[in-house]
Amino acid sequence: MTFTTAPARRLITLGVALAVGATVLGAPAAVAATPPEGAYWHTRTLTTSTHPLRFGSKSAPYSLVVREISERWSTPDGRSWFGFRELGTLPGTAADKKAWRRDGSPSTWSTSIDGKTVKLSAEPARGHVGPEPTKWNKFQFAGQWLTYDEVQRLPADPSRLKDWLTNAGRAGREIDMPGWLKYTLSQLLHDLPAPKEVRAAAYQALLTLPGARADGNAKDDLGRPGAAVVLDHTSGTGKKAHSTRERLIVDTGRMVLLSQNYLGTVDGKASAGLPYSTTNTTLIEVGWTDSQPAVPALP
Repeated sequence: MTFTTAPARRLITLGVALAVGATVLGAPAAVAATPPEGAYWHTRTLTTSTHPLRFGSKSAPYSLVVREISERWSTPDGRSWFGFRELGTLPGTAADKKAWRRDGSPSTWSTSIDGKTVKLSAEPARGHVGPEPTKWNKFQFAGQWLTYDEVQRLPADPSRLKDWLTNAGRAGREIDMPGWLKYTLSQLLHDLPAPKEVRAAAYQALLTLPGARADGNAKDDLGRPGAAVVLDHTSGTGKKAHSTRERLIVDTGRMVLLSQNYLGTVDGKASAGLPYSTTNTTLIEVGWTDSQPAVPALP
């Protein structure tokens, strides 16, 4: 789910943003930042998505799953690098594999059933890595650019964190506040080097949102245990009603996101017309590292 935010916008002048937040929202007073535990805050993410188009023949169509791996490294002074690699496209379900074999078991695809041009391959790409351009050298979050110290001082209380993000959303003229809160609170569980106490507040705040519920203990696709949270969200009415269901699995010991599964539906049904309506994301690594940026390795 994507929300519109101006890349360089600030809620208020950032030199005093969190100090004002501490007064108005009751956030903790400014304290010395927690020292970083490595050279880079690092995430390694595996994403699998059902391609929105169909392939094969009209008598035996099949869907393809696109697999990608991405990594991000961020230094405490706000510099960052991004690595990306396509892992290859494969048929999804057992029925898809059967139809794919009838289609001659192709390893590349250039057109869909309805003639749309694509460029897909079963072979992994070479991948790339490079610095992310920014003129601020800060962390972008909730429509603001924050220093490392400001990230450390984000509210560590669930209610105050929600209030802080709500104010940021209003300043950015977000029209879908529940969706904005789900997105930004989930982001805190992996994307920023926020203190564990802030990540815990984000997890607790998620459970208080409309359409959110705890879903017991679970394991991600790598077999790692965590607590599941389901987030339901609906917009529109009637046949144009668009619903999304996200299922998060959170390591509540480290307070980091393990996986995020996303399903989009229209009129109660999964829709191939929604771009990548089914997406599974696994956070293979989240945390500090001293390893330097490099092209993502194959899983």
